[in-house]
Amino acid sequence: MDRKGIIFVVSAPSGAGKTSLCREVAKLVPNLQYSISYTTRSPRPGETHGKDYFFVDEATFRNMIDKNDFIEWAEVHGNLYGTSRELLMDWVNRGIDVVLDIDSQGAMTIKKKYNDGVYVYILPPSFEVLRQRLVDRKSDSADEISRRLQKAREEIWNYRQYYYLIVNSEFHKALKELEAVMIAERIKMKQMNLSWIEETFIKHLSKEI
Repeated sequence: MDRKGIIFVVSAPSGAGKTSLCREVAKLVPNLQYSISYTTRSPRPGETHGKDYFFVDEATFRNMIDKNDFIEWAEVHGNLYGTSRELLMDWVNRGIDVVLDIDSQGAMTIKKKYNDGVYVYILPPSFEVLRQRLVDRKSDSADEISRRLQKAREEIWNYRQYYYLIVNSEFHKALKELEAVMIAERIKMKQMNLSWIEETFIKHLSKEI
């Protein structure tokens, strides 16, 4: 039952846990690829080039913009992030589903071009929990945390543009819900190869009758 891959776009305010959820669900669901973004920000402790992100300088990133290499790109918290058009479409055309962990700005850019994608928004259980998660991460200064919280206030209004909403109050529950979304989308009628159904069942039954 050949088909093109599904693009799953997952967004959330910084600190809501979308990256962890996307990476874990890619391990659970077969034939699902986690999309690695390009970024100009510096690696955090433990992050690896080519595994977590493609870390490039701003000149390289701007050159890729000029060459139309990105299906979407955005400036987030003072850094540039982008999704490779070539990598994404290669996976999709080979029937591989792809999960994109991107901000709302990038998600809405993709939605304008690719309405067949599946758009999922992740929320924390409260704003106070979001603040504490950012503090516990210990990767940002107090000023940076304040900027991220202000950005979260602005971005959360975009949740209406998504098809699914998951509240990440308990990680494993949220993970199972994200997995369920992906499995359900795969077996929607629009994903089915209807000619295969006709050949395998309808014509066969007609011959029997």
